Amino acid sequence: MNIKKGFYFSALIFSNLFYGQIVAKVIGIKDGNTVVVLDDNNIQNTLRLAEVDCPESGQPFGKNAKQFTSSQVFGKSIKYYPINLDRYGRTVAKVYYEGKYLSEELIKAGLGWWYYRYSDDMNLGKLQDIAKNKKIGLWSDTKIVPPWEFRKSTN
Repeated sequence: MNIKKGFYFSALIFSNLFYGQIVAKVIGIKDGNTVVVLDDNNIQNTLRLAEVDCPESGQPFGKNAKQFTSSQVFGKSIKYYPINLDRYGRTVAKVYYEGKYLSEELIKAGLGWWYYRYSDDMNLGKLQDIAKNKKIGLWSDTKIVPPWEFRKSTN
């Protein structure tokens, strides 16, 4: 991690300890689980949504997940809680808008997998089971491949 990113993340965590959240405006959508935000200090940051993994753009439902995320938060003010930095330097964060948790909404809509390797929120697993049983979104495709397996096959 470069020094600038490390300093910025340390500042995010420090401010999170005192304020509990960071308010920002969503100015870009990279994919279903990655958004670009601009905070009150005009600092741009890329957020990787915590606890969910959406299909990649080359996968079935990848564009649907991106469109859903865009329809929910693009151009809107959100609150986020930074958790960590991922290996690409993105801030992993819990993103909230209009009283909703974005990762949860993606899972309920059948447009993302509960990323259980990085989450202990069993409610997200239950919501995924409901979407799966009702064949909502990606669960309507019997041959759908989880994005972590798709990434392995394309690298």
